Amino acid sequence: MKVSIITSCFNRASTIRDTIESVLSQDYADIEYIVVDGASTDGTLEIINEYADRINRIISEKDNGMYDGINKGIKAATGDIVGLLHSDDIFYATDTISRIVYEMKRTSADYLYANGIFVLPTDLHYVVRNWKSGDYSKSKIWHGWLPLHTTVYVKKDIFENSGYYNEQYKIAADTDWQLTCLYSQSLKVTYLDEYVIRMRMGGASTSFKMSVRKWKEDYKAYRSHKLWGIIGVSFKIMHKIPQFFGGSFERTCKRLKLIVCF
Repeated sequence: MKVSIITSCFNRASTIRDTIESVLSQDYADIEYIVVDGASTDGTLEIINEYADRINRIISEKDNGMYDGINKGIKAATGDIVGLLHSDDIFYATDTISRIVYEMKRTSADYLYANGIFVLPTDLHYVVRNWKSGDYSKSKIWHGWLPLHTTVYVKKDIFENSGYYNEQYKIAADTDWQLTCLYSQSLKVTYLDEYVIRMRMGGASTSFKMSVRKWKEDYKAYRSHKLWGIIGVSFKIMHKIPQFFGGSFERTCKRLKLIVCF
């Protein structure tokens, strides 16, 4: 199975090399790597071009934001499976893609998700947040649960059948897209209980200011899928609390004396 990995970036000269080398170091042979640059001005494209003979396709042009870039990459992809690796992130290990493909084949999954960690920008081994996604059920989605988006790998035809990222959302199109796949449709979903990614803190949605903006867009996304926006967003925020304390959602809620509705 061919795996298409897409990196969308803009002015990421300080991190893009780590991301590219993380893909190129994978031990899985059949990888198509597509890098979509939004006409960077800080030297990002020059770094990307150093690897031009090892990157399958480089697109560099002005875009309308992150999801426009991602959609361009997905539409250009020719793989059986599509996954994203953002320009601040790296794979957890050199055999990550091999393990993902093995599990998708074993389970005949349409949609696979896994675990990830958030690390310091200057120390990729210092864990700040530990995101263990946990098992999937539609009832959990009603309570604000969604897997870590950057751990998701899907069959290419999912985009063709379910649609691409809605570019009306500037920071939460992934929430809307995951709600479409996991709540509004019936896909074969598999949870790989392993770490697949290291994400630098400080990315597009990890600052407080951007988190607030994301919560507003998340609310809109939940409402568009006829879900309770306040409940969905509130519980989605609470699901993140244990990631900083190293425990389960239920256990952390008990510590904080919160009422858990499931």
